[in-house]
Amino acid sequence: MRTSDFDYELPEQLIAQKPAASRDQSRLLVLRRPTGKIEHRKFPDLLEYLRPGDVLVINDSKVIPARLRGINASTGTRFELLLLEEVAPNDWWAMLRPGKRARLNTRINLLGHDKAATDVHATVTEINSEGHRRVQFSGTKNIFNILEQLGETPLPPYIKRAVKDHLAEDAERYQTVFAKIPGSVAAPTAGLHFTPQLLKRISAMNIHLCPVTLHVGLGTFAPVKAQDLAEHLMHEERFQVPEQTARIIQAAKAQGKRVIAVGTTSLRVLESAALANSGRTKPGPGRTRLFAHPPFEFRIVDALLTNFHLPRSTLLMLVCAFAAPGSTRGRELVLSAYAEAIREQYRFFSYGDAMLIV
Repeated sequence: MRTSDFDYELPEQLIAQKPAASRDQSRLLVLRRPTGKIEHRKFPDLLEYLRPGDVLVINDSKVIPARLRGINASTGTRFELLLLEEVAPNDWWAMLRPGKRARLNTRINLLGHDKAATDVHATVTEINSEGHRRVQFSGTKNIFNILEQLGETPLPPYIKRAVKDHLAEDAERYQTVFAKIPGSVAAPTAGLHFTPQLLKRISAMNIHLCPVTLHVGLGTFAPVKAQDLAEHLMHEERFQVPEQTARIIQAAKAQGKRVIAVGTTSLRVLESAALANSGRTKPGPGRTRLFAHPPFEFRIVDALLTNFHLPRSTLLMLVCAFAAPGSTRGRELVLSAYAEAIREQYRFFSYGDAMLIV
């Protein structure tokens, strides 16, 4: 299939710029895979689609303040750094803007939240084929430990912030209530709709709430530049499957119970772990380049809760694959559902509404 097969037109006003007033007051579009039937609900109605014995798998990765700002003390050039992945303490791969000014050995003085210069510097030590910079930090024992003092919430570029009035709100709301393990540079957004109260109601229904960890990096949100999907190479992302999560999932599958992935990141963890272990959910650490697009067979996940994704994105392609496993029919189902969501004025992308595929 071609990248252009996953394009659609979205009115700009439907790109959510702020979260809903309350996390669980988002809307929920339900797509039933066997029939293509669409239902329009509110997010708390999710409970009506859950059954005792279901396993709800969440990604407990925590977003770090990965956006840094700095200045070249020699030239006055201002830089924005987006941390992508830690190689070692004080050694990171990052995206820098403006990239053309970030040549090898460029030394950048990092700024604090007050825009004043700090004693922390970043030096460009390597440039890869994609234009990403490897940077070495100095002036601190470990940049990871002081990101709260220097960094900002790494909101996607389609969320516009003319002023900094929403910094505190974004720091809270661009984070799930079950976020636990720091490491992501983007939120696993399907989890943003849950509240502690809603999670308690779910647990009371005899539904297993199981964590996995995938630190969201470039592999999740990098654009597809190739015209042919077979030519797109996903970036690796780190994940961890706890032993108890693996055990509960295996027992549920043996009993004919459903496994429901909260978000595409949770799904990619489960399917990657299964691919590495002959269809069983394997506990432990791993790295994934899984690129699920039609046609793709899923071994573990029976239902998917997700947000509405960007045109031509790997996330939209994954959702299309899940809507009709093993065939290409899911593209038509999902794009039709997206067209319905646009007509009904749903809010799209990270701070937008949710979609349940069952």
